[in-house]
Amino acid sequence: MIEEKISDELNKTLIYIRNLNNCPPSYLNDPSRKEFFEVVWLKDEYALHAVKEGDHSEKGHWIYLLPPYRVHQLNKAGKKGVLLSFKRELLDEDAKEFSLDVFKIFNIHGEYSCIKVSEELSDQLCKVYDLMEEEYQKEDSSILIIKSLLKAFLLNIIRIKEHEFTTQDVNQKRVYEFMLLLEEHYLHIRNIDFYADKIGISSKRLNQILKEKLQKTGVQLIHDRIILEAKRQLIHSENTIKEIAYQLEFTDHPYFTRFFKQHTGQTPDEFKKQAQLHIASKANTLV
Repeated sequence: MIEEKISDELNKTLIYIRNLNNCPPSYLNDPSRKEFFEVVWLKDEYALHAVKEGDHSEKGHWIYLLPPYRVHQLNKAGKKGVLLSFKRELLDEDAKEFSLDVFKIFNIHGEYSCIKVSEELSDQLCKVYDLMEEEYQKEDSSILIIKSLLKAFLLNIIRIKEHEFTTQDVNQKRVYEFMLLLEEHYLHIRNIDFYADKIGISSKRLNQILKEKLQKTGVQLIHDRIILEAKRQLIHSENTIKEIAYQLEFTDHPYFTRFFKQHTGQTPDEFKKQAQLHIASKANTLV
């Protein structure tokens, strides 16, 4: 019943906010969760991923940004902090430049992003987050107010990473359009010409723009997205490797294995076994 309640809640809402202490364990495995951008904000805690030597021994404020259809789960049991999940619909009406910046901080073409935040910046974020949570808890809460506060919250995170962003221009909008098209079509269409035609520019020009803004070509980004979905299924589904290869539209199992190893350095079976060992020892999937 609890799992059904969570699924029902996630299906009906655009945003989901919880203190980590009262986040239902069933949330992690809920199939509807894959549609959300997710912020896991640990406060005065150890990092959940492998960090450089020196950071491990000290607690801090960590913000994990997981894009939709991400590979990872995080072990939040007993952790101090908050969970904030929201669907892309809350971004679509905003300027494309802002949405692209959100895509960047969430590493939308990868697996996740992590930021170590100073105590001072954490306090600043708290001011916006507290207002958002207060509105969220009201019986007559306003989605417009929540959306505005969410934008302010994300803009503060973007500002923390602003040194990574280039000046906004028309090409940023093209990257944004490509990422949306990629999410919709990557399973069936892996030809960069299709995406360039949809955007209205040549494939050569699209590759130049993607290389400039994301440091990868269109084909590399398409392959990254396929690998991301393969990893997600290897970790979270009960499907066999042969079934996963079929769902990802590979002509045969050996071809999928070669493709996966070429991009990750491991066979799908090796990756799955390593992930299982990591989950058993670390209770999270940040492999």
